[in-house]
Amino acid sequence: MAASDSDRAQRGIQSIEVGGQLLRALVHHGRPMALKDLAREADMTAAKAHPYMVSFGRLGLIEQDRASGHYLLGPLALQLGLISLQQADPVHIATPMIGQLAQQIGHTVALAVWGARGATIVRTAESPSPVHVNMRHGTVFSLTNTASGRVFATYLDADVVRSLLEEERQRQKQRKGGEPQPPAGMPPVQPLPSWSDFERQLQEVRDHGISRSDGEVIEGVSAMAAPVFDHTGAIVLAVTAIGPAGIFDTAWDGQIARALKACADTVSQRLGASPVQAAAAGASSPRPER
Repeated sequence: MAASDSDRAQRGIQSIEVGGQLLRALVHHGRPMALKDLAREADMTAAKAHPYMVSFGRLGLIEQDRASGHYLLGPLALQLGLISLQQADPVHIATPMIGQLAQQIGHTVALAVWGARGATIVRTAESPSPVHVNMRHGTVFSLTNTASGRVFATYLDADVVRSLLEEERQRQKQRKGGEPQPPAGMPPVQPLPSWSDFERQLQEVRDHGISRSDGEVIEGVSAMAAPVFDHTGAIVLAVTAIGPAGIFDTAWDGQIARALKACADTVSQRLGASPVQAAAAGASSPRPER
């Protein structure tokens, strides 16, 4: 009997998958490793691991340091990694994940990128709940009083953030006196924070790895946003969840926060980011004026 399409799709080469565990170990540790340590990580003996490493070396996937005998990733692995990074599209990678995330947490989820006017929605996945908050493509988030705006402000260059805060301050001054009172359900326009006050808010985001907002833009609506980093440690996306305050858990370690961070971390890893790079991005973000 002929094999089905499903059977053919599932068939692989076991020896490649076994040897691949050695490459995974090198990538996971990120440093040259002795054969015995690689073998232990891949749950095999050194004698079994050695032929795989010889073949990988011939392909250029690994190379061996002549002085120490330790193995490290080779030139072909480097080329594959660079090509992968060039092809990686953050929005393309994250889009299918936010649909799953919306189903998991029961709230609308959006992707925001940093555009000419600030954090801008480019993708949305609606909540499965009949009671939810909609977000529209092209909506630009405020830098200072939205979860998405603050998560970008936390990890962008300090000079860029200072300039944007001043621009937002000037726009608010121009609007004063010429606008009617906010419509029902909208909170009154709040004065923009000083740089030192804003920095304290951004430090809170750095401390928790996520940003939150509760009724700042629309009364009764809450939001949380988690950062996505690329292989250089730069922020490229914000994954944002939004919902009615009465049923939206804004706890720093709550279910929504954990799910958002897990999703953002997965996308970051797909883009080549590491936890060390993400931490470095937070450490180099804005500091208060002296």
